[in-house]
Amino acid sequence: MPETTLTWLGHAAFRVDTAAGKRIYIDPFLNGNPKCPESERTPERVDVIAVTHGHGDHVGDTVELAKQHGSTVVALVELGDWLGKQGVDESKVQAPNKGGTVDVDGVKFTLTNAFHSGAAPDGTYAGEPSGIVLETENGTTFYFAGDTCVFGDMQLIGRIYEPDVAILPIGGHYTMGPREAAVAVELIGAKRCVPCHFGTFPVLAGTPDELERLAPSGVTIERLEPGGAVTV
Repeated sequence: MPETTLTWLGHAAFRVDTAAGKRIYIDPFLNGNPKCPESERTPERVDVIAVTHGHGDHVGDTVELAKQHGSTVVALVELGDWLGKQGVDESKVQAPNKGGTVDVDGVKFTLTNAFHSGAAPDGTYAGEPSGIVLETENGTTFYFAGDTCVFGDMQLIGRIYEPDVAILPIGGHYTMGPREAAVAVELIGAKRCVPCHFGTFPVLAGTPDELERLAPSGVTIERLEPGGAVTV
């Protein structure tokens, strides 16, 4: 049976290759990302881009990639509006708000809450930061928490969407660190966790070792190097 592949591109950037052949980028901070492998900085194909919030280390190369590849872009309504003003084809922008779901050729994107600050790279208000629940064509589900602290309603996200894999920031300083992320894993109830948003810069000091030590028993902490992947 074909599997979905999740590839970490360093920091909070990911590529999802679905079992049905879709290629999706989440927060494509590729160029300028010191942890992104050189071989991943110029994608050959980008079907969909989904962005959690407007900070430059998450919007990243969205505008350039969308223009080059004619990609559909999923982002919260204010951020989607800003991206359109930067030259992304407005007919290709899907811009729900939190709790809303859009279906892009059988792949569903639902925006969830996240607790963080937010603005576009030029300082424009870009709506509140969000998390993203991505459900592929065959029902495989990922929860990208985005930049956030831990919050109790992660339990609702787990209850409603039942993600197969939770992708959580662990670096600390700008987001939750390992101590909070361990509680987030418990609240979400996912049995697999991919940590991200650590090690890119010295201030992001949280580590997978710390998370693994604190996480609930029975949870697999996937220890990816940039360019590494897991299959689901």
